[in-house]
Amino acid sequence: MSFKKFLKNPFTAQPTYTNKLSLEDLINAESELGRTLFGPIPAGHQREFFESRKNIWIWHENWTDQFGKLQEMTIRYEVRPTGVYKKANNGSYRKIEGEELNNFRQAARGYLNLVKTKLYC
Repeated sequence: MSFKKFLKNPFTAQPTYTNKLSLEDLINAESELGRTLFGPIPAGHQREFFESRKNIWIWHENWTDQFGKLQEMTIRYEVRPTGVYKKANNGSYRKIEGEELNNFRQAARGYLNLVKTKLYC
């Protein structure tokens, strides 16, 4: 499937295609694929995972807790020459290592493979 908006031209029998998609459209489409990498999403939760720009990755989840209060968690990953750094919500960056780094790498590879094969093929 090619990621192009499909338009029906009323004056011809042939469909026409356009590449007029916004960056927001592309990020939303990629995020829909990325959210599937982490298994089923619990009822009442929303999840996003995408590369917002080169070397910047976002994982976001929100849900309503048992008291009816909205909870949110946003993790920003920055891939730098010196390693991968993680920032949760408004906290400080810290370098990730070991199993956490391996999990991030696996998720990033899975994401890139999904968007390449399902969205930009």
